[in-house]
Amino acid sequence: MIKAILIFNNHGKPRLIRFYQYFAEDMQQQIIRETFHLVSKRDDNVCNFLEGGSLIGGSDYKLIYRHYATLYFVFCVDSSESELGILDLIQVFVETLDKCFENVCELDLIFHMDRVHYILQEVVMGGMVLETNMNEIVAQVEVQNRMEKSEYLATFLNSIKEN
Repeated sequence: MIKAILIFNNHGKPRLIRFYQYFAEDMQQQIIRETFHLVSKRDDNVCNFLEGGSLIGGSDYKLIYRHYATLYFVFCVDSSESELGILDLIQVFVETLDKCFENVCELDLIFHMDRVHYILQEVVMGGMVLETNMNEIVAQVEVQNRMEKSEYLATFLNSIKEN
């Protein structure tokens, strides 16, 4: 099961935080710092998974990550998850973000946080993988975007009628 998904930049600033297991706010911040420290000090040519830090469960948990440009995508999982399966899931998530934002970058994660969370919820919910087909995820995001636009248009037209 996926326990947490963390995305942070090269300087350790969190850009997306999603915990699927309860941790107090101060403990979450410590986990984020420890996770960044563990992941960022590793060479780019070493394995992309390692034992979880002492704060998030130690040897029973694994940190599986990918480093793309200025962002680290880190999934904290328990021992029942496949490392290679999670690496593939990270790849699907990043490629989906690329399709939805046309070359995703750190600013997309900052200024379109709601869309990023929606995309993540299409992939993972409650710590369980829901969808791995990128075309299906993108199709659902497009449906959501059309619904938002039609609701915005309806609200706009109603406000014009009232005036």
